[in-house]
Amino acid sequence: MNNSPFSPDRRSLLKATAGIAATALAVPHALAEHPRDWSGKTPVRYPDPDIVVLDKRFAKYKIGNTPIQRLHTGMLWAEGPAWNGVGKFLMWSDIPNDRQLRWLDEDGHVSTFRKPAGYSNGNTFDYEGRQISFEHGNRRVVRYEHNGKVTVLADKFEGKRFNAPNDGAVHPDGSIWFTDPGYGSLMHYEGNKGDLEIDEAVYRIDSKTGKIDKLIGRDEMFKPNGLCFSADYKKVYVADTGSSHYEKAPKNILVYDLSADGKKVGKGKQYVSMEMEIKGEKKAGFADGIRCDTDGNIWVGAGWVGDGYDGVHIYSPDGTRIGQILLPEICSNVCFGGVKRNRLFMTASQSLYAVYVEAQGAHIA
Repeated sequence: MNNSPFSPDRRSLLKATAGIAATALAVPHALAEHPRDWSGKTPVRYPDPDIVVLDKRFAKYKIGNTPIQRLHTGMLWAEGPAWNGVGKFLMWSDIPNDRQLRWLDEDGHVSTFRKPAGYSNGNTFDYEGRQISFEHGNRRVVRYEHNGKVTVLADKFEGKRFNAPNDGAVHPDGSIWFTDPGYGSLMHYEGNKGDLEIDEAVYRIDSKTGKIDKLIGRDEMFKPNGLCFSADYKKVYVADTGSSHYEKAPKNILVYDLSADGKKVGKGKQYVSMEMEIKGEKKAGFADGIRCDTDGNIWVGAGWVGDGYDGVHIYSPDGTRIGQILLPEICSNVCFGGVKRNRLFMTASQSLYAVYVEAQGAHIA
């Protein structure tokens, strides 16, 4: 290797690349002269301009020599990405098509994982590697056993059907927490149209007894949607998308402290507002799926505003928006995956995207 001043070695090159990522505020591709080719035939110039540093705290998570990639397209409305560490695959839901898809890390192959799928929305895996799905169409939470059988974990509360379970997460004590905003019962497109029989709320399923407890109701938020725990499992974050149907509902994410035994929550407070300034104008979209990294940052699938907003918003533990990953589509959900849990997968309307980051997911899926 030539180490002359005119031909920098690899170490110098990587150092320079890291310096660019740490100091430059990228110009979003939406403002660039040439539109981005998401097919991958025309590579993007490094550093990827759609990974945007808004606060210096995000700079260490941005990798200077990696791109946002579109892995697959062709869905109608993609949600619920979940990483299977044993199988080394990502699975997610294409809700209107009533199917679950699978992307193999081995060769990027995509196939139908399950159809019909109960118009499932969110998905995750428990600590025994079993898939948990939140079904719009069947208005229930199910677990897929290792032998292929389906176990219904929750379909009623106090004798009434759930509205349409949406998203959730597994606690280390084995309990499953989920949201029930009812979107899948509001129209035929993403489930089966029908009346909402109970409040839009957040619930907990006890892993030992099967008992279901209502934790957060309409007195706290309008339509709880995305849900995740903090890295230490002492807090739970819940996105409220109630403004889709309730005029007075805020576009925000709330945070709740968990009780010492992890079975209850205290009074909630606003973690972040989804409002931000774009070209001198304040705009607010929806926060949908959310996930936490090991440093306590919250990564949020966001959209319904347009260029410069739609994609992923990253917030520090204190609620500061520190970065964005801009996408050409509305981002519904996010998930950390890959063998090191340092690859962010993003379901965005009709497509699946991924990007490597220097953050690691705090949880199993």
